[in-house]
Amino acid sequence: MTALIHLTLDGKVATLTMNDGQAVSKNAHNLAFATELLAKLEEVEANKNIKSLIITSDDGKNWSQGIDVPWFLGLIQKQDFEPLQTFLRTMDQVYSKLMSFPVPVIAAINGHTFGNGCVLAAACDFRIMRKDRGYVCFPEIDLGIPFLPGLVDVILKAFPHKTFNQMILTGKKYTAEEMQALGVIEFLADDQESLQTQASSFAKEFNKKRPIFSDHKKKLNEKIVNTMLEKNLPAIENKAFFLQ
Repeated sequence: MTALIHLTLDGKVATLTMNDGQAVSKNAHNLAFATELLAKLEEVEANKNIKSLIITSDDGKNWSQGIDVPWFLGLIQKQDFEPLQTFLRTMDQVYSKLMSFPVPVIAAINGHTFGNGCVLAAACDFRIMRKDRGYVCFPEIDLGIPFLPGLVDVILKAFPHKTFNQMILTGKKYTAEEMQALGVIEFLADDQESLQTQASSFAKEFNKKRPIFSDHKKKLNEKIVNTMLEKNLPAIENKAFFLQ
């Protein structure tokens, strides 16, 4: 089976490149994606030589379009809930791990970032986005897929409350420049090449002690992680991830 997440090393910088193997790689989130991403994060975490991590995509159009909607809705239609529950619990593990990861995690956003893709980007520490390609939005209002309650707290780690309110109620798409003006994106890149250059250069600035880096992040994100677990686990168990 083709790897969905590729790990490469450049000195002390690790890069996880999302690639779902399609001609147009939407990097949609399903159980296979969640399982592989978590495993790759654990591999990076175990390598004590790594001092920073970049998460990017090898598709010039999309970073991640979020939940694999046909897969998700197809399982709901068949009333096959167990894979969905495992998927949602695994993605929560991914977010929790990112928010306590012992090195800085930089989302190098090279294209469209929608829904669950935004949650993944929010769980990272820093975000760099190319300004010539891609929008950020939450299309759930049009898809009819509700947020798990604890994910709102993860999103608000990076998105201003008022902006998120507008985004989830309208489905409006935002440009990279608008996201930077709102503080969601730390740096803008002119194009794909400069995105990779900037992300790599920024990542190489870090050579921090891993235990203290993890400790800082755990303290900063403790309430978010605890709230996510407290709210999401019962919601997943009660199948509160779709509206009838």
